Amino acid sequence: MTREEKTATIEALKDKLSQVSYFYLTDSSTLTVEQTNKFRKLCFEKGVEMRVVKNTLLRKAMESFPDDRNYVALNDSLHGPTAVLFTETANVPAKLLKEFRKSSDKPVLKAAYIDSAVFVGDNQIDSLSSLKSKEELLGEIIALLQSPAKNVIGALNSGGQKLAGIIKALEERGA
Repeated sequence: MTREEKTATIEALKDKLSQVSYFYLTDSSTLTVEQTNKFRKLCFEKGVEMRVVKNTLLRKAMESFPDDRNYVALNDSLHGPTAVLFTETANVPAKLLKEFRKSSDKPVLKAAYIDSAVFVGDNQIDSLSSLKSKEELLGEIIALLQSPAKNVIGALNSGGQKLAGIIKALEERGA
């Protein structure tokens, strides 16, 4: 790889890192070509971009960002073959890894970067897959906010029916 190619790769990685808030570092080195193609297809279907990168180039791209990104915590995970899974939804790659690993013991999760939080190790897959997406959290908040209004409306509706029933009973008794 020439110096120009390395510089272009670093710039492409910087650009991608500036666009996403979530990415996973995995090791898929022992997968066969068929398994790798199957995994890439699954990633594509789920909207996850998979890139195999050189650790040194990824490290250089991450070094260009400010310390508040907490990329330094990922340095220990940058050894051996690395594939980066870029995503727009935090839990999708973890669910994808769990699904794919029903038929294979790889890819192994090295680390995950979720909004400046770093999860290191393959044992983090369960906790990462249980994370809720932004849309799921917004849906829950909206449901919670609507719940009191629905209770008030329900109480008013049922109260009106009870009041009408009482008036009707009193009217029948007086007649």
